[in-house]
Amino acid sequence: MNKILKPVMVLTLSLFLVSSSNAQEIKKVAQTGLQFLKVDMLARGAAMGGALTMPGTGASSMFYNPAGLADIKSGADFVASNTAWIAGIGYNAAAAGLRVGTLGTFGVSAVIADYGDDIIGTRVNSSNDAGYDEVPIGDVGAQAIGISYARNLTDRFQVGGQVKFASQALGSNLMPTGETKNNDVSGAAFDFGTIFYPGWKSLKFGMSIRNFSQEFKYENESFELPLTFTIGTSVNIFDVIGGPSGSSLLLAVDAIHPRDYTERIHAGLEYSLGSLLAVRAGYKTNYDEESLSFGFGVNLNVVRVDYSYSQLGVFDGISRITIGGSF
Repeated sequence: MNKILKPVMVLTLSLFLVSSSNAQEIKKVAQTGLQFLKVDMLARGAAMGGALTMPGTGASSMFYNPAGLADIKSGADFVASNTAWIAGIGYNAAAAGLRVGTLGTFGVSAVIADYGDDIIGTRVNSSNDAGYDEVPIGDVGAQAIGISYARNLTDRFQVGGQVKFASQALGSNLMPTGETKNNDVSGAAFDFGTIFYPGWKSLKFGMSIRNFSQEFKYENESFELPLTFTIGTSVNIFDVIGGPSGSSLLLAVDAIHPRDYTERIHAGLEYSLGSLLAVRAGYKTNYDEESLSFGFGVNLNVVRVDYSYSQLGVFDGISRITIGGSF
């Protein structure tokens, strides 16, 4: 046991110390675009502080670590979620995975960002009292559609990948020449992940790389997607110290290396009473606004329902609700 636990504990502690020491450095802000790709789309993941790189299984894994898609042993699994974000912004996400015999597991996912209907464009007009005219700005929104594949290479090692098409529209501008410029970008992005079971209790660890892409470009300004490298681990604490029969206490920790910020740690706990009820809490370090989160989930046999509430500093708290099921 010690031969397994010590390296994992040393790795997690080292990454935490790196995150803490870098917190005082200049933040690498304004380095990436399409920021909706960084948002926790699922209530379970958000309630656990975003630490779902290892616990995420089935269709849910496509938003954190596509290797978890291989946990679908037979049939299909689906998930759909809504996030009420700040400033009237909303996110809708859905995914479905299907096990195809020995070929592996295939999945599709979608995220749609709704930036609201109250966005107004303006144009300078010195001939009126306001000094401007209101003008339509066209379509505003974003989306990402993905196709995933995962499989078990051995009984202890899973791999998975996802290719997705991401796009964003930020309206249009009327140029002095009278020409209209549409602020649209689109392109492909890739996710990749692994999960390894060392063979001791329920311990597992692995990694994921999300939003790897070429540069996107608005007119003359180029930018990259929010590339994120994550190392994660999880274990059922009751496997180690013992606990009530039929229950579990899952601990998950993710060490995050984002392109546009210094290192971060996501940590989450999930207490499950059989397959009926789950209570969750999580915490994110080195964020300007995000920190504590909590939530719960119930299994109604036909569907699973999850809810989460996340603190967001000076902004209102964020609520998410997710439904899912297997058949």
